[in-house]
Amino acid sequence: MQYRIWSAIAVAVAVIGAALVLGSAWTGSHPRTEKIIVTGLSQQDFVSDLIVWRASYMRSSMTVAGAYGQIRADADRVKQYLISKGIPSEAIIISAVAINPVYRSVQNGDRYEQVFDGYNLSQNVQVESKDVDKVETLSREISELIDAGVVLNSQPPEYYYTKLAELKLDLLAKASKDGTERAEKIAENASGRLGKLLRADMGIFQITAQNSNEDYSWGGAFNTTSKRKTASITVKMEFDL
Repeated sequence: MQYRIWSAIAVAVAVIGAALVLGSAWTGSHPRTEKIIVTGLSQQDFVSDLIVWRASYMRSSMTVAGAYGQIRADADRVKQYLISKGIPSEAIIISAVAINPVYRSVQNGDRYEQVFDGYNLSQNVQVESKDVDKVETLSREISELIDAGVVLNSQPPEYYYTKLAELKLDLLAKASKDGTERAEKIAENASGRLGKLLRADMGIFQITAQNSNEDYSWGGAFNTTSKRKTASITVKMEFDL
């Protein structure tokens, strides 16, 4: 009987010892998982420093030669007009002439036939300049060419910024700083101390019109219709605690 009691005690001690060893091993292989995850944000307003304006004009004739002569005259008028408004010739790009035959439907008994109806010739013009205000004004006054007889279709200007790479790096640094400060504040309020950075993921670079309700997009918004824009970026950061 006494032998059985001592055997039971020995087994119990062995079980407790094994549990302590296994518990210590589990703790060593599974470190603490307390983490702080924050998102840092940075945004900045800026003004575009490059403008692109595009337009096209068209002529129609029963012969290519007839329409081509008219569109060449239009090209000269357009170029001279732009130069007279202070646009340097090297900033003016005039495309090749596009030639498209035109057909019209004519009823012949109980069916319709496609009958040749001449040619449409079109040409594109583009102005790219860092003189944003000048080209912007020009795009609003271009109706003067229409009054002169040029069949012109003017597009709204597009606005760009040539220092986006530098701006993106600056915003990324500020977003990282913002995220770190947020994490430090959370740790402080929790009576803890912020540990090392475990991971950082950059968000999508977004460019929208200033003071607008323009939506962000998963691929990154890239506004070209507004001269004044807002750039923003986020950084998701994970810290040890």
